[in-house]
Amino acid sequence: MSVALAFEYFKYTKVDIAVIEVGMGGRLDSTNIISPELSIITNIGFDHTQFLGDTLNKIAIEKAGIIKHLIPVVIGETQKETSPVFKKIAEKNKSEIIFADQTGINTNFDFGLKGPYQYKNLPAILSGIQILQKNGFNIKSEAIKAGLKNVVANTGIRGRWEITNQKPLTICDTGHNKEGLSYTIRELIKLKKTKIRFVLGFVNDKNVDDVLSLFPKDAEYYFTKASVPRAMDENLLKGKAENQNILGSSFPDVKTA
Repeated sequence: MSVALAFEYFKYTKVDIAVIEVGMGGRLDSTNIISPELSIITNIGFDHTQFLGDTLNKIAIEKAGIIKHLIPVVIGETQKETSPVFKKIAEKNKSEIIFADQTGINTNFDFGLKGPYQYKNLPAILSGIQILQKNGFNIKSEAIKAGLKNVVANTGIRGRWEITNQKPLTICDTGHNKEGLSYTIRELIKLKKTKIRFVLGFVNDKNVDDVLSLFPKDAEYYFTKASVPRAMDENLLKGKAENQNILGSSFPDVKTA
């Protein structure tokens, strides 16, 4: 119902472009009733496996459900397990398919979303804009530069390698699967700080055991939970971490942690 209300509101306010993000998967998601100008599929990782499948191939089939007849689709990252799925479904739908990371598109922009993994999304964003321009949307290069530079101020998006303090250096990041967090942790380790402290929480439908294997053993941990119904109990998280020799204390809420 909320999706239908949102679409009706977009129609009522006569938005130029509505960017619709799939809630989960794609094929069966409620947002998939639209006929878009184009579809974009970013990198595929192991997420929501109890609903989408336990292999990259199965997950790709669900994601590819947003590919529509004669509507172009941009694939953000070429992966050997998923590319054949996307090609097959795009061919079936007679849809132009663009693998953004193979286009050689210029990504030398000042991007307001920090963190190296964000730059992996840039080719898909820019390829999508090129398609819109080709379809008659008047999007000037100056607007693209300004939009990328000021994306945080313009949208209010939070938690993408967001530096909230310098002394001590405090970084907030909402990475939530193994693929995303691997970049985050790699960059944290590159900072070469003598001590890294993690205030860490997860929701209860994630494969936490796999994700925890990425975290350094010599850091200090404060296990907690967000105030959302899906939050994993902080003591359960602490126990899972201890099974991997990741030690710390648990706290009932984020502020206390």
